[in-house]
Order: sequence, then structure tokens, then C-alpha cells
Amino acid sequence: MNTAQHEPSSPPRTTVRSPAPPPSNFASRSVPRHLARGAIGLGLIVGSIALVPVAGPATLLAAPLALIAFRGCPTCWMVGLAQTISRGRWERQCEEGVCTLAKARP
Repeated sequence: MNTAQHEPSSPPRTTVRSPAPPPSNFASRSVPRHLARGAIGLGLIVGSIALVPVAGPATLLAAPLALIAFRGCPTCWMVGLAQTISRGRWERQCEEGVCTLAKARP
């Protein structure tokens, strides 16, 4: 008989890494450029709805073009505006799974 003692197997060690901060997908290169995109998107939405009585429902086909100008929805545009304004002024710092927002170091 084999009298060797078996050591209890320990569970494999796994390293939990916190995800990297997401890139600023919705920001523009400048605030005026971002505001221009918003004006174009808003103009396309309002124009497509306002022109329905004059030109018919075909004008609603211009509304999806606003999604291109907004890079998604109007909420995405607002997030991008906040990112564009705060770019370089604030940074996200993550330590031990807790992320905070702090002033960027010059």
C-alpha cells in the first residue's frame, strides 16, 4: 500500500486587474468644433421634422444623419462636450480598485 500523504490541493491563484480607464471616445479636438457638430445635428433633427408638412415624410430621412453628427445620440454629444471641455484639466486616478477624479498635473 502506498502510505504517501497527499497534500490538499490549493485553488489556483488568479490576478484580478482593474480595467483600464476608457478612452475619451466622444470628445472633439476643440470646443468650437464640438459645438458646430451639435448645431449641425440639432439642425438636421429640427429641419427634418419641421419640413414634413411642406415636403412630406421623405424629409425624415435626414434625421439619421444627425446621429452621425452627434456620434450617437444627443446624450453622447453631451458627454463628448464635457470630455472636450475637461480635457487636460482633470484626470482619472485608479488605485486598488477605487477611481477618483483629480486635477491633472501640469
